[in-house]
Amino acid sequence: QVQLVESGGGLVPPGGSLRLSCAASGSIFSMSTMGWYRQAPGNQRELVAATLSSGRTNYADSAKGRFTISRDNAKNTVYLQMNSLKPEDTAVYFCNARSASWIYWGQGTQVTVSS
Repeated sequence: QVQLVESGGGLVPPGGSLRLSCAASGSIFSMSTMGWYRQAPGNQRELVAATLSSGRTNYADSAKGRFTISRDNAKNTVYLQMNSLKPEDTAVYFCNARSASWIYWGQGTQVTVSS
């Protein structure tokens, strides 16, 4: 059974920073593409950033230049460093582990950007 547990969300003023973490149990981490998604009220869930098992990364246009995704295979953990946060970044952020054979989701962590 694979579990993904996110942490690091919270309330931050515009222009602030947060670092999200997602710890994965099980043995699939190093073989998975790890991604961060977000879903704001009334919106569809959208990809924010992803890191392939090779270490290659990709970002949504809204995240480029502000967010950085990284992974530590030794710790089975993926991170999302978010800088220069904007009110429109407010959402529940979900961690995702996927491959051609599986897909797993975390329970989500709330990020609220407000003064």
